[in-house]
Amino acid sequence: MLTNYVYKLRPNQTQDLKISNWVDMLRSHYNWCLNDRIIQYNQQFVQGDYSDLRNQVEACPLTCFVSKNGATGNPWKDGKVDFEGKLKNPRRTAGDIQITSLPKLKIARPWYSGSDSTVLQQNVKRLDTAYRNFFEGRGFPQFKNRSNFTSFTFVMGIKIQGNKIYLPKVGWMRFYNSRSIPAKDSRTLLGREPSWFQWLYNLSVIPHLFEKGYIKACAVRKRQNGWYVSLRIEDKSVPDYKAKSLQDVVKVIGCDLGITKLVHLSDGYQIENPKFSTNKKVKRTLKIRQRRVSRQVKGSKNRKKTAKKVGLLHQKISNRRQAYQWKVAHKIVERNIDAIALEDLHISGMLRRCRVKIEEKTGRFLKNGQSRKKGLNRSISDAGWGELILKIEYLAAKQGKVVIKVNPKHSSQECRNCGHIDKSNRDGEKFICVECGYHEHADIGAAKTIRDRALKMVRGDSAKPGTMYLDAQKVSPRSKSKCGEFGNPSHRDIKTEMS
Repeated sequence: MLTNYVYKLRPNQTQDLKISNWVDMLRSHYNWCLNDRIIQYNQQFVQGDYSDLRNQVEACPLTCFVSKNGATGNPWKDGKVDFEGKLKNPRRTAGDIQITSLPKLKIARPWYSGSDSTVLQQNVKRLDTAYRNFFEGRGFPQFKNRSNFTSFTFVMGIKIQGNKIYLPKVGWMRFYNSRSIPAKDSRTLLGREPSWFQWLYNLSVIPHLFEKGYIKACAVRKRQNGWYVSLRIEDKSVPDYKAKSLQDVVKVIGCDLGITKLVHLSDGYQIENPKFSTNKKVKRTLKIRQRRVSRQVKGSKNRKKTAKKVGLLHQKISNRRQAYQWKVAHKIVERNIDAIALEDLHISGMLRRCRVKIEEKTGRFLKNGQSRKKGLNRSISDAGWGELILKIEYLAAKQGKVVIKVNPKHSSQECRNCGHIDKSNRDGEKFICVECGYHEHADIGAAKTIRDRALKMVRGDSAKPGTMYLDAQKVSPRSKSKCGEFGNPSHRDIKTEMS
């Protein structure tokens, strides 16, 4: 089992300056690697055939590169020869080429020698992940700036002793031990009771527990109020979580996500939406602080200090939202149920701008309702439906329950009595069928409809396929859920980032 533990670091001035410089160097290295790949791709596949100046014959970029100055300029490696006299895996990927060229990078740019080699390697793999996402249809990798590149990752040499952590080439650093590792995760490793584990942990005499390779990765990230470290710990002694089979699913609860109320459950229970960033008080505070930033001179120290206050406010809102979502997820998952039915929402599509309307005769732009939709988009972003769904999936996998994603089309407009679907059936939170007169709460009725559709999918009498999460793994590859820092949650690889 893999778990994450996030702590706030307490670096001294020297360490703070060093890791800040590392972030700047890694951002520059990331952008250089991305630019090198773009240039080589253009020279290989866009420019076409060319004339080789040495032998004066036509050459193809697929077999002979135009430029060999970049890191990806030589894809062929001098590997071992098999029994047939052929090279084993003669062609390397762009990531392998750039990783093997890191020693040359340190010679050309000596300041890179001060950073850990595994950090540089993980930086290249981070670019590989961005390209992999691009091939899956998530957008081409973008050049990074100071606002969207604030972290780096270690994979070797991490040690923990009490409230201190050792990072390679950074040294020992204190951190706030706000969340100790549960004793049940290490009882088998130590062979003692939890009380003995806690006693040994307080005495700081078990660093060998982490030196044996149980810390798989360590991500250091900068936030508005300081540096944070995320430890990825593997414990093979904890058994895998097993979900119930579909044949054993009897009780299913439906969840309808909303804005006035965050969640409506099919049993009639409603969960409030605090609206952390869209309530009146926070909106006024944020407006005042942003106005102070805009009034100050660009590039001045006072402007940076004021902008930091805006960032701290956003971080406070995010922390409150995360804590509240964990409470909501626990309320839903800890009920006496076998499965949870959720809406299969396309949230990014819901946040898109309205289509532009142009008058044919004059060519002038017409009103398209974007000014009104702007407030709706802010409310949807403030609710954080996507993060809440991920937390429900994680807790459901941990308790061995099934998560079923259902197509929510017309769920709040369909009459549960006669099945008539009409837009006029719903008026705000009221549902009154224009065909048979059936009436109930619109959102609770939608949650019941989602529950019934999930039951049909479980029993196998539904014509429309959906997505079922069994053992927290996708049965159908139709829908895509965004992963966290270390991937999607699963029963074999339970991961979460607490903040």
